[in-house]
Amino acid sequence: MSKFKSQGFRKTFKNARKGLRIVLKSEKNIRIHFLFGVLTLMLALALELSVSKICIIFLAIGLVVGFEMLNSAIEFSLDAVFHNKYSTLVGMAKDISAGAVMFATFIAIFIGLIIFVPPIYHLVCEWISV
Repeated sequence: MSKFKSQGFRKTFKNARKGLRIVLKSEKNIRIHFLFGVLTLMLALALELSVSKICIIFLAIGLVVGFEMLNSAIEFSLDAVFHNKYSTLVGMAKDISAGAVMFATFIAIFIGLIIFVPPIYHLVCEWISV
């Protein structure tokens, strides 16, 4: 039996919303990722992409934002445990989690190129031939 009391379904969602609010207020990078995510979805709707492609875009955005949130949680946790004191191992852990965000971002950009380049190229060719 756990020494922690079960929170219940409603309290769990309340804490999750609080965590999302905290990360949006405190982390500039995640606000940038959200902005690019919204702009990407607006472009997808403007280009009238298929539902499956929009779902893939949502997954890519979720991947990046999720990794950014995990990165922030790791950084906050390490800072709390080590009282913001520098340690080579703490620095390495933070660098690795930041590298995971960068990797997810590169994958999302690559997915975006695969999805967006053909319809944009088609539009440009139509404009040129008119």
